[in-house]
Amino acid sequence: MAGRKSSSKARAARPATVAAYLASLTPERRAVIEEARALVHKHISKGYAEFMNWGVINWGIPLEEFSDTYNGQPLCYVALGAQKNYNSFYLMGAYDGSNGAKLLADAFKKAGKRLDMGKCCLRFKDLDDLEFASVAKLIAMSTPKDYIAYYRRTKGLTMRATASDSVRRRRPRRARPRAGPRGAAPTAR
Repeated sequence: MAGRKSSSKARAARPATVAAYLASLTPERRAVIEEARALVHKHISKGYAEFMNWGVINWGIPLEEFSDTYNGQPLCYVALGAQKNYNSFYLMGAYDGSNGAKLLADAFKKAGKRLDMGKCCLRFKDLDDLEFASVAKLIAMSTPKDYIAYYRRTKGLTMRATASDSVRRRRPRRARPRAGPRGAAPTAR
């Protein structure tokens, strides 16, 4: 295992600021990321903060404003990064069940462009690969207040969701009969 880097060293090598991240990119990649970043700045709702997290540029809600996250990390709404073979937008609005993924799929199809997307990761090599209007609409879709409310609903952090979840969890599980040898009656556990 002498050839493996420790995870703390790998994390330490990540740029801590957006300026340092942009400076670490090749001039060609930096130009694409800077233009995509300008798209986010133009369309994102007021109230989201820009910061570095997970090795990419994030726009989200810092822990100082909302600390009740499942992983102890700031709540990310949009992220942008240059990967080894492509660039990525991480668009939580496409993942949240608000028809964001359908909006992108329909717009890309109408524009005759290929949509290369995972659950929320929109991959692109060049800005020409993107359908700007739909990406901008998805970025502008949610205010920080709306996004926190959505997050609380999905994570069961609201009173209504917590009450209904606890009722479901309290129901006792029935013992399922165990199958016996072929033709024999099931036996109880």
